[in-house]
Amino acid sequence: MKFVVSLTFRLNGSVAENEAAAGRVLDVYSKWTPPAGMTIHQLVSRADGAGGFAVVETDNAADLIDTTSKFAPFADYEIYPVVDIADGVRVSQEAIAFRESIK
Repeated sequence: MKFVVSLTFRLNGSVAENEAAAGRVLDVYSKWTPPAGMTIHQLVSRADGAGGFAVVETDNAADLIDTTSKFAPFADYEIYPVVDIADGVRVSQEAIAFRESIK
């Protein structure tokens, strides 16, 4: 299953604390590897530097917990299950046909 993961950095401290946290998250990230069962299709940073997004695929939700828990002190997460657009359009068309069949 595919997921879009949105992360927003926790910038709640002083400038010095935020700078220290930024250095620490880079240290942690440099040692991190994705779980074996998770594929990262895309990992992008927000242009304003306040976070980023990832498109990941995994059949095990624990892979998401494994990753987000390692970075939880630094970021807030929102995780959305998604489907490829062609699949979404097909299902929507089937739903419309179903509703139209009911008179």
